[in-house]
Amino acid sequence: MFDGQTILITGGTGSFGKQYTETLLNRYKPKKIIIFSRDELKQFEMQQTYNEECMRYFIGDVRDKERMMQACKGVDYIIHAAAMKQVPAAEYNPTECIKTNIDGAENVIRAAIDNDVKKVIALSTDKAANPVNLYGATKLCSDKLFVAANNIVGGDVPRFAVVRYGNVVGSRGSVVPFFRKLIAEGAESLPITDNRMTRFWITLQQGVDFVIKNFSRMKGGEIFVPKIPSVTMLDLAKSISPDIKTHEIGIRPGEKLHEKMCPKDDSYRTIEFDDHYVISPSINFHDGNINFSMNNLAEKGEPVEQGFSYDSGTNDWFLTVEETVKLLDEADA
Repeated sequence: MFDGQTILITGGTGSFGKQYTETLLNRYKPKKIIIFSRDELKQFEMQQTYNEECMRYFIGDVRDKERMMQACKGVDYIIHAAAMKQVPAAEYNPTECIKTNIDGAENVIRAAIDNDVKKVIALSTDKAANPVNLYGATKLCSDKLFVAANNIVGGDVPRFAVVRYGNVVGSRGSVVPFFRKLIAEGAESLPITDNRMTRFWITLQQGVDFVIKNFSRMKGGEIFVPKIPSVTMLDLAKSISPDIKTHEIGIRPGEKLHEKMCPKDDSYRTIEFDDHYVISPSINFHDGNINFSMNNLAEKGEPVEQGFSYDSGTNDWFLTVEETVKLLDEADA
């Protein structure tokens, strides 16, 4: 799919963008890979590793509509990974979060439409399902914008879809490197917000592979959700350092005890496939009703039961401490 194509990754210097770039270079022969981000130092550092002839580095911000338009010229596929993601930072800086996650999403959509991009996948988060914090609310709004964009173009290109998943093991700013840093500094106890807390977990490579496959699966308008395991925060701490103590510090502003990826209220439009779920659009598109139970890879899904909820606390796939250690090792490999 990506041979001879031009791919743009917003927020491309982040953990996901780097892994996606490496995967594209290893598996395909793209015409161009455009890394679009606002931090010149991170771009410089990334260029030291990824300096192939097809690589392009664009300084820009998704908030800047004109720069986004320029960056999308000649682009075939967009992965929209740029976002303001830290929950407490969003709670304390709400306007900045809205500008990046909502206004930025709209700019990506408009630039994609005006430049006849073929397909766009936007990265979402489990926090967008029944959100209780501003970050989740802005990502829910972003999801709605990308889904509805298919109606704006009718049966024409681009086609837009969303990928929603949970915490990424070892990504920048996540709890795993934070715990490891504390241990390296000699901490005798790790801070746990709440001993009952659970989270969905996925490795960077698993996330990248899921996005790549969904470019082939998508018809436009889907929210793709992978089937992934849950881990308790206590077991995560034990998997990093088996004998270390833990202490509760209380839930931070905007946090949940458990995360959802498919909320109960969306069960009437949720379809289960072998290794993922699809939440179909709540609106009818201009080009008619689309059968989302059969994707473009001829994979067939079935509607879930009414009232179904995909929740990290009630997930039927929980990792043991030993399995969590293996997951961390896989992420480090």
